[in-house]
Amino acid sequence: MPPAVIALEQVEKRFASGLLALSNVSLQVGSTEFVALLGPSGCGKSTVLRLAAGLEQPTTGRINAPALSAPAAADTAYVFQDPTLMPWASVFDNVWLPLRLAGVSRAQARERIDAALQSVGLNDFAHAFPAELSGGMKMRASIARALVTQPRVLLMDEPFAALDEFTRQKLNTDLLTWWQARPLAVLFVTHSVFEAVFLSQRVLVMGARPGRVLAEVAINEPFPRNAAFRTSTRYAQACAEITQALESAQALA
Repeated sequence: MPPAVIALEQVEKRFASGLLALSNVSLQVGSTEFVALLGPSGCGKSTVLRLAAGLEQPTTGRINAPALSAPAAADTAYVFQDPTLMPWASVFDNVWLPLRLAGVSRAQARERIDAALQSVGLNDFAHAFPAELSGGMKMRASIARALVTQPRVLLMDEPFAALDEFTRQKLNTDLLTWWQARPLAVLFVTHSVFEAVFLSQRVLVMGARPGRVLAEVAINEPFPRNAAFRTSTRYAQACAEITQALESAQALA
């Protein structure tokens, strides 16, 4: 595995209400690795992402991640389930936002913004507003906003969950293209066994709250992956293995 850029070591997270969300969570993500985090609703997957992003602090345990130290915090980008675009701003200006907050002028940022929009297929929609976009296009704009910062780590919290299956599969394929085009670590939260298997090199299976990693399954399939992989025996076998691991994790919980 490449050197770890995210590492959680025996992390526990208890909220002020007394709710124990995570217990003894340990995991690593390598510098160019794509890792999926899979588990039932409420098991703490999003909490793991928020801890890695520095948006939450652990109750006990240790976390190493770029987001936890300045200026390395700029090396981490976060894509939420909701695209969270500013409705009053054009696609161009939405993508500009993180650079603008970093003090980069619109003119200085133009080349990077154009490149990010080109990479996600939105170069013809730079001057459109979010209300004029489909759900998939809004998510592409959100991903472009993350990629424009040229991060080392991309944290993604069920970004395609609300999309139809056709759009979701298309964005899965595109995401792998974007990931392969740049040295990037991805930690991807999903509820979908099929999505986890298609995208990732490793799948970490979490058990019900208090969340902890109960299984790890390697997906030893080459990239790029395409529609043919989804209908292959190897894909079906990997999905079955992950499903069994998820069922076993539920039983242990």
